[in-house]
Amino acid sequence: MPLLRTFQFEVKLRRSAQVESGRPGTSGTPPRVADSGQRLGDGGFQECSGLDVEMDVQEYLEGGRNDGVIKRVGRARFPNIVLKRGMFYGDEGQVNRELWTWLQDVVSGVRPVARYDGIIEVAGESPEIAARWIFFRGLPAKISGPQLNARTGDIAIEELQIAHEGLRLEF
Repeated sequence: MPLLRTFQFEVKLRRSAQVESGRPGTSGTPPRVADSGQRLGDGGFQECSGLDVEMDVQEYLEGGRNDGVIKRVGRARFPNIVLKRGMFYGDEGQVNRELWTWLQDVVSGVRPVARYDGIIEVAGESPEIAARWIFFRGLPAKISGPQLNARTGDIAIEELQIAHEGLRLEF
């Protein structure tokens, strides 16, 4: 069994399909992410966390049953995707400024808010993809720049947090 190296992953952000709240078809299984060409960028980061799904478990106390509690499944919760120490890059290999523009548009009240689906791909020993996590309808929750230090010359993103509405793992 080949061992996967955890540092071999890439992050891609693609524009989500426009979904209006309350419209039919907005619930259930999220759609597949298509490469529509409307991308925010591709990036490389040293760390990625938040690839978790947590289920709320509801307890039901049934009358007359004193030897236990019935447990029922509730809603799924998804923590923010957290990307640390990296950057998104554009077509020319330069730092992608559109990421900062996305955050600034959200903060300044530009509506409708642009949402992006994300693809986090883990490479195996060969060039093929070993695993792919896909998150849906992401919003920028936090962007932190580096602590500026004249000795390092860092211009990368120190941390990017993306709030999202769903997560799927593909093999």
